[in-house]
Amino acid sequence: MMGWITGVGWVAAAGCGRGRTAEAAPQWNDTMVIPARKDLFEKADLRFGRLDGFSRTGLAGITMCLRDADREAWQDKRAIATMALTTGGCLQTDLDYLATVVEGDGKLASPNLFAYTLPNCFLGEAALRFGLTGNSLILQQDGGAELDVLGRALEELAWSNYAGVMVGFCEVPVTGLPCPSSGYGSLFVLIEGTPEPPTGSYGKITLEDNQIFFNDNPLASFRHLLDACLTALKCRD
Repeated sequence: MMGWITGVGWVAAAGCGRGRTAEAAPQWNDTMVIPARKDLFEKADLRFGRLDGFSRTGLAGITMCLRDADREAWQDKRAIATMALTTGGCLQTDLDYLATVVEGDGKLASPNLFAYTLPNCFLGEAALRFGLTGNSLILQQDGGAELDVLGRALEELAWSNYAGVMVGFCEVPVTGLPCPSSGYGSLFVLIEGTPEPPTGSYGKITLEDNQIFFNDNPLASFRHLLDACLTALKCRD
């Protein structure tokens, strides 16, 4: 099973970024700033303003990835699936919503927060904004193998008629939980299934015997994949 990585986008400690305009690899740690509308879009955007922090972080990573692949603008809907891995998910939003329920014995429960108390909400938002019609999936992990979701993405690409799969991770701080090994932020790659597209790609990603390879080299993590993509881009330049 194989595909071509055509776009890379992220939200890291220093903010939003994408592969083809990055001067250096981003750094993830135990601090981050939730993206604001002006970090992504020039015009006012009421829908973005209503999103919770987890959804903003995930949507920002997807937006930067599509922008990097020159797939942000669209007229006709695209058969592209979306998958994301998370540890804490939207738990902080759940806790914030619960606080509004407790405060007024249910009378002051926030409808805005309630709308984002599922971790896959930002995948639906991305589908609406960018015309994506493929399946969407959130995988919860607790110290598991983070590359499992990349394997699932390649399987989805091989077993469907999708043009591509957007896949990555999204993490934001959650009160009482330690920072995950990936750090806080989001990182997404777009994997397309056709031979290398005219716009070019970072390279080939494959699944062989339950092992993920990028340009024939084994991968250890999403951040390892990002570093390999940026290195491939520099070598090509």
